[in-house]
Amino acid sequence: MNSMDGTIRSWLSQYRTAGVNAAWFLLGQHSNEKPNAAALHVVSSPGQENTYTFSDLDNLTAHLAGGLSALGVGPGDRVAALLPKGLELTLTALATWRLGAVYVPLFTAFGNEAVGYRLEDSKTKVVVTDANNRAKLPSSPIEALHAIVTTQTADSRDVSFQNLLAFSPKSGWTTRDGDDAMVLLYTSGTTGQPKGVVVPIWALAAFEGYMRFGLDLRPDDRFWNLADPGWAYGLYYGLIGPLLLGQATLAYQGAFDPDTLTQLLEQYHITNFAAAPTAFRAIRATNPTPKATALRIISSAGEPLNPEVSQWSETVFGLPIYDHYGQTELGMVINNHHDPRLNRPVKPGSMGGAMPGFRAVVVDDKGTELGSSVEGHLAIDTHASPLFWFSGYYQAPDRTHERFTTDGRYYLTGDDASRDDEGYFYFSGRSDDIILSAGYRIGPFEVENVLMTHPSVAECAVVGVPDELRGESIKAYIVLRSTHAADDQLAAELREWVRQRLAKTAYPREIAFVATLPKTPSGKIQRYQLRHE
Repeated sequence: MNSMDGTIRSWLSQYRTAGVNAAWFLLGQHSNEKPNAAALHVVSSPGQENTYTFSDLDNLTAHLAGGLSALGVGPGDRVAALLPKGLELTLTALATWRLGAVYVPLFTAFGNEAVGYRLEDSKTKVVVTDANNRAKLPSSPIEALHAIVTTQTADSRDVSFQNLLAFSPKSGWTTRDGDDAMVLLYTSGTTGQPKGVVVPIWALAAFEGYMRFGLDLRPDDRFWNLADPGWAYGLYYGLIGPLLLGQATLAYQGAFDPDTLTQLLEQYHITNFAAAPTAFRAIRATNPTPKATALRIISSAGEPLNPEVSQWSETVFGLPIYDHYGQTELGMVINNHHDPRLNRPVKPGSMGGAMPGFRAVVVDDKGTELGSSVEGHLAIDTHASPLFWFSGYYQAPDRTHERFTTDGRYYLTGDDASRDDEGYFYFSGRSDDIILSAGYRIGPFEVENVLMTHPSVAECAVVGVPDELRGESIKAYIVLRSTHAADDQLAAELREWVRQRLAKTAYPREIAFVATLPKTPSGKIQRYQLRHE
């Protein structure tokens, strides 16, 4: 057994046992050991920063846990947050875990239908939001929802977040079993509504693995993960991961701007930076001059990284960008690892090799492992992956069954890939219709569902098309009802229809009005034909 195997075993014995609390691992132990160390930097604009120590977060979350408890939140209950990055979101997540409850993240770019579905399906008991997002909550009652908490007064029926912070602190840390849920996060699918991914407490072992093996996060690093915590990469490795290791996390609240981003990298002496390829392509497009940054590590995740973007980074920052691969259901599993023990030369176009704790393979349609240089379905050998924590989708056994081979041994990622003789993996594409745009996974079904509610639409199909900046963008093919005529005004109206109801990141940037859609004899839309027009 090598040292990394021993480390993984120790993590599993620590996290996958009885009598554990997620917030204790992220906050409690560090508040005891180094109470005055920085835990959270909230940056509203360059030069405008509020820093909170582990002791600060310990005190505030104890009070908030007392307030949430008074609202009836207990072990296993769902608490959702529809909030931007910052103190309130961080406190909500930590206080939820402190009570042994389950955190449900909601992305602030979601529209009312996306928010409503997740609240209803998850049986959320309390949702915390702000004045800017309050209108996205359903106007009709949700059976399990007991209270809406707002950080600024938006409705007289709401509970004040500040009032909850005034409650007597909740003593102790509610213990749970390591197999109990800590997060319920929804991911897009190609058919049906979004799928709930149940993240157990013991997934912290896998998250720690990526922070150490993939990102090589060190005690003297200044870490910044640009991803939003409403999605897996930002939640797992922008909020949970750094706090788990006792490191500060940075929450930038301003709008994305390439010039501001490079300024912040320099101003805050960031040494370890992670973002989606879209962010790097946007910076590249501004043609920045080389900056005197403190960067020692740059990482990319969320969508395939173009080799030329990494080469550009070497010119501008003096460092290549290391591509990493993962999913909501897995966390990160294949990386160009920064850990010196695992570091190997980066091969252009490769997402690296399997992370310790996971065995990644390529299989054919029958679930048989394929040799090197043969394209097939990227899969995880669950029998040889001690850090594989995904047990299935929330209340969806049929959809869970679809992700495993018949014998249950291999988890199918839904991506196609190949592997060379040295164990480097190369992404080929999606084996389903998921759209990867600007680091976001978008299911065509959700977009199509919203388009179908417009009175002009008779039929529609949504696909991803190449986009130089975003990797892919959404294109919708629309068959109109006979009562409506195609024109630019209607196309603009349909785009806005989706933006407002689903998400600002999930509307069709291109719309094509067509007479018919390609279908199978059984009537199923053939999206692959549209992708290859």
